[in-house]
Amino acid sequence: MNQTRMQVTGVPVDNIDMDGVVDHAQKMVAGNQQCTIFAMNPEKAVASLDDPELYDCLNSAGLLIADGIGIILASRIHGVPFKSRVPGSELMPRLCEMAAANSYPIFLFGAKEETNKLAAEKLVQTYPGLIIAGRQNGYVDESGMPDLINTINESGAKLLFVALGSPKQEYWMNQYKAQLDVLILQGVGGTFDVISGTVKRAPALWRFFHLEWLYRLLSQPRRFIRQSRLPAYVWLVIKSRLGLLKA
Repeated sequence: MNQTRMQVTGVPVDNIDMDGVVDHAQKMVAGNQQCTIFAMNPEKAVASLDDPELYDCLNSAGLLIADGIGIILASRIHGVPFKSRVPGSELMPRLCEMAAANSYPIFLFGAKEETNKLAAEKLVQTYPGLIIAGRQNGYVDESGMPDLINTINESGAKLLFVALGSPKQEYWMNQYKAQLDVLILQGVGGTFDVISGTVKRAPALWRFFHLEWLYRLLSQPRRFIRQSRLPAYVWLVIKSRLGLLKA
């Protein structure tokens, strides 16, 4: 049983900080055990309560990190403050740093070809000694999955980063993890875009005040549909605090 897993606004999340996640991942690789890492944020929380399949998929993760500041604030409102937020975009570089230090090969799957290629190049430059065992853009249809699984397994990668967007990446990892020899699987959303420089991350001041979500919305208006779930999450927090959520 996962001792760090808790319920916040009716959805599962692990109360663990960044160092704890990296340490856990390293122990899993050293022990030859597999662990999937998914991120929980307000949008996924709302969606998962309306979709039992997504809820079960998220809950099946080895670690379900609190990626959104809304999760952290909700935990404080409920009197069980989380240790800290664990942004998925910061976790991937930390895992790559750990992989480089231990000579664990990694595999990049997802995003556009140019973005994937640039991300691989930047990672090698940033983390000397990092082994990119292989990479594949996200444009693989269902018929190509057996070959992709074989390619990943034959590469010898220990860590796999999947950038297919949510919830597609969560469903993909949940479906294929049993066929994969990799030990750490992390869903990273648009992190390849940030690492490659295709998309700029919010300036430090915006991140300090936990307004990265607003910066991304202003710089990428197409995210409005996703962010439109935020009012629903606020209502979810209120209902949870009043004990109005169904068990």
